[in-house]
Amino acid sequence: MKKDFTPEKELLFLALGGSAEIGMNVNLYGCNGRWLMVDLGMTFSGEQYPGVDLVFADLEFIEERAEQLDGIVLTHAHEDHIGAVPYFAGELGVPLYATPFTADLIRRKLQEAGLADQVELHVIEDDHGAFEVGPFSIEYIPLAHSIAEGNALVIDTPYGRVFHTGDWKLDADPIIGEPTTEEELRAIGDDGVLAMVCDSTNVFNPKPSGSEGAVYKGLLEEVGKHAGKRVLVTTFASNVARLHTLGEVAQETGRQLCVAGRSLDRIIEVAQDNGYLENFPKPVDFDTAMGLPRGEVLIMATGGQGEPRAALSRIAEDNHPLSLTSGDVVLFSSRNIPGNEISIGAVQNRLSERGIVMVTDRQSMIHVSGHPGRPELEALYDWLRPEILVPVHGEMRHMQEQGRLALANNIPSAVVQKNGDIVRLAPDVPGKIGEIESGRLVLDGDIIVPADGEAITMRRRLAREGLVIAVLDKDLNPQVEGIGLPLDEDYPEFIEEAEDDIRNAIGRLKGKAAGDPAEIHEAARLAVRRAATRWSGKRPQTKIILPKG
Repeated sequence: MKKDFTPEKELLFLALGGSAEIGMNVNLYGCNGRWLMVDLGMTFSGEQYPGVDLVFADLEFIEERAEQLDGIVLTHAHEDHIGAVPYFAGELGVPLYATPFTADLIRRKLQEAGLADQVELHVIEDDHGAFEVGPFSIEYIPLAHSIAEGNALVIDTPYGRVFHTGDWKLDADPIIGEPTTEEELRAIGDDGVLAMVCDSTNVFNPKPSGSEGAVYKGLLEEVGKHAGKRVLVTTFASNVARLHTLGEVAQETGRQLCVAGRSLDRIIEVAQDNGYLENFPKPVDFDTAMGLPRGEVLIMATGGQGEPRAALSRIAEDNHPLSLTSGDVVLFSSRNIPGNEISIGAVQNRLSERGIVMVTDRQSMIHVSGHPGRPELEALYDWLRPEILVPVHGEMRHMQEQGRLALANNIPSAVVQKNGDIVRLAPDVPGKIGEIESGRLVLDGDIIVPADGEAITMRRRLAREGLVIAVLDKDLNPQVEGIGLPLDEDYPEFIEEAEDDIRNAIGRLKGKAAGDPAEIHEAARLAVRRAATRWSGKRPQTKIILPKG
């Protein structure tokens, strides 16, 4: 297998994030000694990283080769595609390329990070905007997605053309933007496509993902059913088409619109600055909304994924200036992101306890996905006719299934890879030629550290097993404290026995060992941990503090 990972006279593909997982997209293309990065995303933390909010792909491979990197091209503005930009773009030191809406959000992120003057950001103004980055010729190809200015990329290289789909769907009525037509996509296929690097998220969906236009009709009908009730709709803030729809629904149903959530405020501002939401109704403030008759307000709120500090969670806890009461309605105009089921369920249960009616996309046509189902994938295969299919943006089961689907639809080759696999697309037979270590980093407080580092590992153990601390004075008499042990009424007896065990263990040390701090430390550690295990069944972390000197 290839050991020197500098691309030679060949076209390479390497995912550092977003393959065999959903989120955290970072893709590299290599050609003639140079690299191009497509997207620089992140994901949000779950229970596996206690105390951490943000997770990033480990960029060590390209950081070590930063002099070979020519630029970073961003397909669209979702956080799993641009969220890592303010944390790494300054260090990588290369230009960024984005369309206006995406660039505006990136610019604000860079300003907040104090990097606006340090990172070169090129705005590609025109639909189908074309530009050069090193040996790569790139053209944006507008496609529908659940955000403004979703784009695929046509990447021309000396060794063939790549169609990098980004996140996409087919939508005849997208509300916002004008996606590239079937005829235009067929023309790209007629010119020849070596490889299609393609979104796999909804490959198991046997139906098309559905149209934003249909969601408008569904939301209009659903809100109209609840005359006289206060209605709240929660959706993804980035879905500008959905925000446009909700503005129109509010006007059509005679309701004033009230917006709750900073991310919604930010997206509305950026959208309007870039020519979207021009006729969006002026929202009323919280006090005004609460003073209106219940059937004359439509609340748009963040928090559909159960985020504890978001507006919907606070409303569910009756801890927000906006309030709902029994009989009011919450419409979940969003899908559940995998991993958020527990937090979403907790919010829904709190709402249900208060008699609030909830409607999801299982009951009403109030949401459609931004990713392609099988019929849409098959249509794009037919229009582009690539020689190679490289599935990305999915767990391994999604990517393997898309590989099978592509082969069944007459694509000659499918290369299923994962983060860290170096794939040669051309020349010769496509396939994996090498592998690098790929990992994750986390933002822990203000510091970016390895996700498998000592701090995170210790935090998991503390959460699972608890902690016992023993402080020894100058006479080696111990004082023990236990944290997180399930002892309750037995706790005083445990403390007494653990302290006796430490005294006895130290007393058994003989000769030089009796005066050796390392031996004393180990005897105390084993004694207190065994006592904790005997009393609680847990194997807690232990901390022994010896007297100084």
